[in-house]
Amino acid sequence: MIYVLEDDRNIRDLVVYSLNSVGLNARGFELPSEFRKAVENELPELVLLDIMLPEEDGVAVLRRLRGREVTRDIPVIMLTAKGETYDKVLGLELGADDYIVKPFDAKEVTARIKAVLRRSSAKEEENKGVYDFDNLHLDMNRYELKVKGKVVEAPPKELELLACLAGHPNRVYTRDQLLDEVWGF
Repeated sequence: MIYVLEDDRNIRDLVVYSLNSVGLNARGFELPSEFRKAVENELPELVLLDIMLPEEDGVAVLRRLRGREVTRDIPVIMLTAKGETYDKVLGLELGADDYIVKPFDAKEVTARIKAVLRRSSAKEEENKGVYDFDNLHLDMNRYELKVKGKVVEAPPKELELLACLAGHPNRVYTRDQLLDEVWGF
């Protein structure tokens, strides 16, 4: 799902329609408060973000996204009328993955979204199975556990159990669920 935070209804509807017509699932929001509620319910794959918004500006929304662990890695493309070099540099330095200036071509926006999503999925695939918590590093691609930089020997099933728990923080498992997840019972 791609979220479009844009206060201009015509632009928002055009972008959402264009994305949906090429098979990218998109949903539009006029206000940052509506956008925040939606993010709490479902994390988007990507966010298209205007800068000049009611309630708060897009730069503040971007800072909030980058400041939270759960939303830090969501790709963000700024889609705004602010086309000065200063604005572009600020957006990119704050963590935007791309910056598109209005007026724009819908095909270019779609192409840029697809490019950012490709890079994002490649990065996710590269980091899949790697978990870091304080002084603990677990790499399931190599079946290696390090504590404070030193390799700790552990049986494969113990590493798989640890990876299962690390991959779903704040989730409570029953014994049967763990047996099913790790041992395949």
